Amino acid sequence: MQQHQPGLRQDICPLCGYARVSDYAKDGLRSYLQCKECCLVFVAPQFHLSSEDEQAVYDLHRNSPDDPGYRQFLSRLADPLLERLAPKSYGLDFGSGPGPALSVMLAEQGHQMSIYDPYYAPNQQALADRYDFITSTEVVEHLAAPGQELNRLWALLKPGGWLGIMTKLVVNRTAFGSWHYKNDPTHISFFSMQTFQYLARDWETHAELFGKDVILMNKTTEKK
Repeated sequence: MQQHQPGLRQDICPLCGYARVSDYAKDGLRSYLQCKECCLVFVAPQFHLSSEDEQAVYDLHRNSPDDPGYRQFLSRLADPLLERLAPKSYGLDFGSGPGPALSVMLAEQGHQMSIYDPYYAPNQQALADRYDFITSTEVVEHLAAPGQELNRLWALLKPGGWLGIMTKLVVNRTAFGSWHYKNDPTHISFFSMQTFQYLARDWETHAELFGKDVILMNKTTEKK
């Protein structure tokens, strides 16, 4: 889900666009940078996988709406989101993957769903609609240009709509060094709560944390 972008630079933050980037960590495979403005930690572009190698990793995923364990995992986002949705809302699951499951769960609750995934459901029309809510579970960590993608999703939300994101959060530099989450070669953008708070300020809203890895944001106004 990297959405590969030509000309990515390691001295420019791919989320906020500021040139306030410094070394954060390094392991045997990659180096990691951090933006001093929005706190995003990201992998230097030269270490990104090709689209073909990235999809080969995704093809190994065996997620299914018939798997009770996977449903339980996704319910960490679905449950608080469902409490906030009006009946029969219209939603988009962005980055639905090879085995869409969250969209099935939300449709079972009476909501109309569209899905989009650049590899498995590349329906461009889905990115031209407007939505009452958008979900993105275990996706933002794969984005090479997270600022571009997240601003596009925010623009697709109707006023009053909800954006729900699930991703593991950066805690600090010490924890990052032994963090299993960074070892997935397709994970290239790592968010902290400070990063989501930066986005919330930019979008004139608030970021609500549920558990350890679910963020909900309500589009209360249209950004001018």
